[in-house]
Amino acid sequence: MEEHPGRDLVVIAASAGGIEPLRTLLGRLPGHLPAALMIVVHISPRGGSALSDILNRSGPLPCSAARDGDPLQPGRVYVARPDHHLLVHQQTARLSRGPRHNGMRPAADPLFLSAALDAGPRAMGVVLSGTLDDGATGSAAIERYGGAVAVQDPDESAFSGMPSAALAATAGAQVLPAAKIADWIVTHSRSPIVTHEPRKDPELEREIALLLRQEAIGTPVGKLTAFTCPECSGPIYEGPPERYECRVGHAWSAQSMIESQGESVERALWMAILRLEERARLLDRMMRSARERGQNHTAQRFEEDRDGTREALETLRELQQQIGGAPTAS
Repeated sequence: MEEHPGRDLVVIAASAGGIEPLRTLLGRLPGHLPAALMIVVHISPRGGSALSDILNRSGPLPCSAARDGDPLQPGRVYVARPDHHLLVHQQTARLSRGPRHNGMRPAADPLFLSAALDAGPRAMGVVLSGTLDDGATGSAAIERYGGAVAVQDPDESAFSGMPSAALAATAGAQVLPAAKIADWIVTHSRSPIVTHEPRKDPELEREIALLLRQEAIGTPVGKLTAFTCPECSGPIYEGPPERYECRVGHAWSAQSMIESQGESVERALWMAILRLEERARLLDRMMRSARERGQNHTAQRFEEDRDGTREALETLRELQQQIGGAPTAS
């Protein structure tokens, strides 16, 4: 048993609609906050370093893109880099090109899970505006390990998916407007807490070790399902309730896996439509060429194949319209 002057690690997740509340939060924090902040925002793998520059101008705390091996210092903000998970291990920032979680890299859950494991009751988790449910599993872990969780009020959020999912996954998360979350962080950073012997969670330890490449990839713990991974098409295992993982290490919540499967189906439909359009054009060209050469029997066969291809093409177009949307870039 050990007493600490307050919680000294804040992990923050944001996605769609989350930049402005994040800037609001940072702008209201004091310059001598006795806690380190680590931030994950869902950004494109090809994104630059503009995010850390924007956040650096939002408030008094110095903010920079995290570097692997940075010792965490109170009063500093560490931002996940594009296409890298951000984690904390032995009070040090770690970057990982490990498997995507919930279809994202960086993702919120790896950071939150590592914070729960590394800091236990000293951790605070904050979930801001965003779609789907990345961060919900990590928020539950932080709470389970004795930490505190706050979510942006879903009614205030531009996209309420992430805050609502984190709220549903936890028992005591605080619901606050973004402007009030800074006060919540300050209060917890200055309220003494008592820590106990860290609890053991072999599955969580294995997951973090895998992201940090400290152990070989093996068979996930859990029950083999009939599903396949939307990322790599490998077999999927179900671990904790509605938590799925493949042998490679791609991890999914039920909601994010459903969303990704839908995107995979839509991409497949668009590819099939493009190929059928090409086939119909080629058959039409071959039909006209055969007729010009007087090969009427061959031209008729090409025409029948073209018409059948066009029928199949219309069927796929109707199906794609029911699913909705334009092709999604991978």
